[in-house]
Order: sequence, then C-alpha cells, then structure tokens
Amino acid sequence: MPFLYVIATPIGNLEDVTLRAIRTLKEVKLIATEDTRKTRRLLDAYGIKTPMTSYHEHNKLAKLPYLLERLTIEDVALVSEAGMPGISDPGYELVLGAIKQGTPVVPVPGVSAITTAVTVSGLPADRFLYLGFFPARAGARRRFLQEIAVEKATLVAFETPHRLTASLKDLLEILGDRRVAVCRELTKLHEEVFRGTVSQALSHFTSPRGEFTLVIEGNKGLEELKQTADIESRIKEMRRAGKTAKEATSALSEQSGLSRKELYRIWLKQKQA
Repeated sequence: MPFLYVIATPIGNLEDVTLRAIRTLKEVKLIATEDTRKTRRLLDAYGIKTPMTSYHEHNKLAKLPYLLERLTIEDVALVSEAGMPGISDPGYELVLGAIKQGTPVVPVPGVSAITTAVTVSGLPADRFLYLGFFPARAGARRRFLQEIAVEKATLVAFETPHRLTASLKDLLEILGDRRVAVCRELTKLHEEVFRGTVSQALSHFTSPRGEFTLVIEGNKGLEELKQTADIESRIKEMRRAGKTAKEATSALSEQSGLSRKELYRIWLKQKQA
C-alpha cells in the first residue's frame, strides 16, 4: 500500500535533517514541494535524485487530484520550504485528502522554527500558543492582539521583516511592554536571538532583515486585574505619591501586562472624577 510521508526539512542549516528523512526522500517515487529551488539544494547536498513537483499556496487545490491519484499507486513525500509541512505552509489539504481516501500518512519529524525559538527564548516553555503569522492589515492585527491579550501561555508568532516594526508597536500598545525574544534567521549564518522588552526590541531592530520568529511573554494577570478594582487602587496610590502619568502607566504596564494606553485612560478617568 502506498504511503504519504510528511517530512520535516531544515529551516536554514542543511545539516539539520534526519537520517530517516534522507532515506525516505531517496525511496519515495515523487516529492511534492513548496519551493523546488530550495528543495533542490537539499537534494543535491545528499545525492537524492527523486523527481519533484511543485505544491504551493497558489496551486495546492489544482494539484490535489493529481497527487491523490499518484498516491493510489506509489509513495509520495510532502515537504515545505522549511520545517514541518502544514505549519503555516501548504499541506493540510493533501494530508486530509490522503486520510479520506485511505492512504496512510506517516510523519517524519525534525526541526521546527517554533520549538527552536521557544527553547532559546528564556520564556516559559511548559505551555505556549502558536499564532502563525500576525494579520497583515493593521486593523485586523490590532483586533487579533486584543482577542489574545488575556492569554497566559507564552505566545509564538512568525513575522515578515517589512511588518516587524508595525507589529512590535501594536504589541507594545495593546499587550504592554512584555518580555519578548525576537529570533532572526534561526540556524543560518546571521542567526540572532534578541531578548528584552517589546520597547527595547523596537529600538534594536531599526532596519529588520531576514525571517523572524517572535516569542512573547503571556499575560501575568490581566483577567484578575480587570475583574477587581486592584489596578484602580494602585493608580490612586501612585497619584498620591506624586508619580506622573508617564511614570505610573509605564511601571504598571510592565507589572500587569495592561497597555499604557489603557492605563492612561484609567488615570484620566480618576483625574476627571
């Protein structure tokens, strides 16, 4: 019976591939790949001669019947541009189609930018939530961040270099000045892992280049603070102590996870009262 092999490929360094992946790529009759040029570099590095066919975001539905037909007679491997197929990459439809027609689907696991970033971030890794790419449009991105603002688990997201600055600014305003690890070009020549706060990351990445994985500290108590008057009493105390609005909102944002904008609204409300 033919099999569909879902194979992880390196996210940068070509040495980050398993022996099982190399053997399987040699043995299958066809490789469905997101980027034939990048996969060719991997195949050439390990002397793999298996034929390839393109399978990417723009042709995945048109190519699906052909690949499912091939799977009725021979083994096929699915690979993405980097990492594990189907994780913010094409693959879901082919895997689902294979399952529906009774073709066994076999994972050949390996490196992933998600787990790689989390393990070196310095942030809690016992529970994390993968967010994929942030929405490209500013309004949709801000609404998305507001929806996950109360999430206590560590957050992981991908971001493009041309949207990194805008996303960090939205993170700062909506989630507050949380701890963050910004991982750039993981496993590649110019690998960099920046650890600090969101505001510090904004100052550091003035001309972003490369591929980015963001690991963001989860909320440290936003739900509880919103359900009680604790945050309002803290602001009152700081006003009485002579703190300025900037000093109070900055300190409380770091402690609570609330954005400075939201804290400033509470400050103004108390002042007007």
